[in-house]
Amino acid sequence: QVQLVESGGGLVQAGGSLRLSCAASGRTFSSYAMGWFRQAPGKEREFVASINWSGTNTYYADSMKGRFTISRDNTKNTAYLRMSSLKPEDTAVYYCAVGNTSPSPSGYFYWGQGTQVTVSS
Repeated sequence: QVQLVESGGGLVQAGGSLRLSCAASGRTFSSYAMGWFRQAPGKEREFVASINWSGTNTYYADSMKGRFTISRDNTKNTAYLRMSSLKPEDTAVYYCAVGNTSPSPSGYFYWGQGTQVTVSS
């Protein structure tokens, strides 16, 4: 089993940067792919990025390329999402998940509780 806890969210000005962390518990953390999703009020959960178990392959939604970077440190059982050039439209609850790098939420079988990111103009 895997338990995930997101942190690092908060209020940031448009154009700023923020790094989210996802702390995972479980002996087999390094054997799982990780993904980040986000969900704004009234909208469906949206794929952001994913990374394979070793960190050698990363995937991004088209709208995130060039602004967001996913990474992981298996020695710390932690995944990260660095967000740059933030826009008000990036405001959402951000979730990390364990799965298979798929852009579909159905490809993930463990989820954190999410962390709120609010971007102000």
